[in-house]
Amino acid sequence: MASRLATVFGGAGFIGRHVVQRLAAEGWRVRVAGRDPEAAAFLQPRGDVGQVVSVYADIGKEFSVTAAVEGADLVINLVGILYERGKRTFQAIHVDGAARVAAAAKAAGTGALVHVSALGADPASASAYLRSKAAGETAVRTAFAGAVVLRPSVVFGPDDDFFNRFARMAAWTPAMPVYVTDGFSCPRKAAAKGVCPLFGSGGTKFQPVYVGDVADAIVAAAAPAQAGRTYSLGGPNVYSLKQILEMILSATGRRRLLLPLPLAVAKIQAAFLQYLPKPPLTPDQVRMLATDSVVMPGTPGLAELGIAPTAAELILPTYLAR
Repeated sequence: MASRLATVFGGAGFIGRHVVQRLAAEGWRVRVAGRDPEAAAFLQPRGDVGQVVSVYADIGKEFSVTAAVEGADLVINLVGILYERGKRTFQAIHVDGAARVAAAAKAAGTGALVHVSALGADPASASAYLRSKAAGETAVRTAFAGAVVLRPSVVFGPDDDFFNRFARMAAWTPAMPVYVTDGFSCPRKAAAKGVCPLFGSGGTKFQPVYVGDVADAIVAAAAPAQAGRTYSLGGPNVYSLKQILEMILSATGRRRLLLPLPLAVAKIQAAFLQYLPKPPLTPDQVRMLATDSVVMPGTPGLAELGIAPTAAELILPTYLAR
C-alpha cells in the first residue's frame, strides 16, 4: 500500500520544518510547497530518500496550488506574513490565498485540511492582521467545511522571531522598552500607600507556545475525528511583556534597564520603523499590543489534542544563551 501524502504550504518556515519532520517520522510522504523549492532542500534529510520533496507553489497562483495538492491525503497551510509589502498584503495571503488552498484541497478530494491562524483572530479587531486571520478562517471553512483551524499564541523555539528579536536588541541597547497601558495612572489604593507602579500590570500578556508542541498539534489535528474543530494553542504559563524581557535577560546573562513607555510612544516609533526592509515594529503590531494574546478559559487547546504544553523557562536558555 502506498504511503499517505501530505502537502505542507510554508513547510520550509519556522513551524513548517518541525511539522515536516514529524510527518516524515510517522511515515508520511511530504510535499513541501513554497515559492522557492531550492530553499526547502534542507528538509530532504528529515526523511528517507525521496520521502520529502519540495515543489513550487505560490498561494497567489491557482495553477501552482492545484498542482501542489494533487493526490494529497492531507493539506496543511502555514503561510502567513507579519507585515505587508507590495502585493503581499494580509488580504492576499491570509484570506485569498488561504481560500485558494482550501478550494483546491476540496476539489482534489483531500481527506483533511489543517489551517493555522492566530490567537486573537477577530473580525472586530483593531488590528488588520487579526481581522484578516478571522476572514481567512471564514473563507477556509466556506471552501472546506471540515477544515481544522489552529490558533497559536506567540510561538517560541530556536529560530523564532519573537524572543530572538528581543535578545538581539539586548545585545546592543542599554535599555529595553516595556509598552504599558495601565502604568501611568496611579490607582487610588496605591496612591494612598505612597506606591505608584510605573509598569502597571507589566504590559501586554502572552501565553507563548513551544514550536514542537504546535507541530505535534498540527499532526494530531489531521486525524479524521478532528474535522471541523477549532483549537487555541497556548503554553502552560501566562507572562507579561515585562516578565518576558526579564526571562530573556536572564537567559542571555545580560543586565539592561527596563523602561516603561506608553503605547503612544510605540505608535510614534512604529510610524518610522515600518519603512525598514524588515520592520521590528509596525503601527498594526502596536494595535495588537493593546490586546492580550491569551487562551480564553474553557477553550479547546493542546490538552484536548493529547499534548502536554512545554514551559518557556525550560526551552529559552537552550538557544538564547548563544
